[in-house]
Amino acid sequence: MKIIAQKGIHMSDKKIAVVTGGARGIGKAIAMELAKAVNIVVINYNGSADKAEETKKEIEAAGGQADVMQCNVADFNACETFFKVIAERYGRVDILVNNAGITKDGLLMKMSEEDFSRVIDVNLKGAFNCIRHVSRMMLRQRSGRIISLASVVGLHGNAGQANYAASKAGIIGLTKSAAKELASRGITVNAIAPGFIKTDMTDVLSDKVKENIAASIPMGKMGTTEDVAKAAAFLASDGAGYITGQVLSVDGGMAM
Repeated sequence: MKIIAQKGIHMSDKKIAVVTGGARGIGKAIAMELAKAVNIVVINYNGSADKAEETKKEIEAAGGQADVMQCNVADFNACETFFKVIAERYGRVDILVNNAGITKDGLLMKMSEEDFSRVIDVNLKGAFNCIRHVSRMMLRQRSGRIISLASVVGLHGNAGQANYAASKAGIIGLTKSAAKELASRGITVNAIAPGFIKTDMTDVLSDKVKENIAASIPMGKMGTTEDVAKAAAFLASDGAGYITGQVLSVDGGMAM
């Protein structure tokens, strides 16, 4: 297990936010948005070091502060070390966003055990690992915001995504259970369930597929990573202090 942390970041009165899988896509947008709210953002990545550095530079160019740390969130012991390093460097974590996730799609009858387990390990166990290790810090602080990325697929299922749907449904159950355990100590735990969001993965789809997707959404278009990021920033804010155990759908009406 390897931890890489950038030097030269100094503590101030800013809050500390950790975004797993923060190097690209929705995670990057969330990191960028949180940085606007005078947070020092720790960008976690596993295999995308160059992308993580690019995100850090963009945050700094916009006047924010960021750090970059590598950690495989599916590894329980690696996550423990990851949060110990953050605690030593910053002394606290105020906001955790569990965004790291993967897909390994395939029809149920053809899906390998390895593909099922890998998605569960990263998407669901990874969120558990991070919540497990950050909650001790937040309990001492008597404050904290934990936000996990679920999905509309976790609410309704989707053919060819049994593993992904199970992992995201699990995120919802984990969120509600953690919210009940941590609420009395001033820690809120919520989830965001995005629908179809424009990312690098959707950019490669044909125009016909994109049209069919848009037609299935009541608002008639796919969302943006910024739509999800603004929802995360709200749940991380003081204005959401009395909201916990909830799943906020950002899906253009798909889950109605």
